[in-house]
Amino acid sequence: MTRLLSQRTMAVCAFVVLALSLSTILTFGQTRQRIKFQRGRTSAVVKNAVARGESIDYLLGASAGQSMYVHISSEAENAVFSIYAPGRDNPMRGASEVRDWEGNLPSSGDYVINVGTDRGGAEFTLEVTIR
Repeated sequence: MTRLLSQRTMAVCAFVVLALSLSTILTFGQTRQRIKFQRGRTSAVVKNAVARGESIDYLLGASAGQSMYVHISSEAENAVFSIYAPGRDNPMRGASEVRDWEGNLPSSGDYVINVGTDRGGAEFTLEVTIR
């Protein structure tokens, strides 16, 4: 009986370790944060850092027909971003690994601004304006 209990315990522990490892692998190198605009403001500024090979997803809600301007700056000019429309897997036209983008938004919902680098790590300032 003790031997059977011991085998079950080991199997459960192995499953938990595997599940936690898989969860870590799937989320390693990527974080998600929501950009919130202060009441009455149309712009938001985010200062952060991203390590080489990692990325940060910034979510922000917007409506179809609004215009959006996004700019990123970093000391080594190596921080870049891509913008994804709600429900889309591919970056918006002209918004793939860029430092500046401006355009009208095609649909309503949560847009994703994915920030990464084109080399090394970077401390960056991300500016987003929606009108």
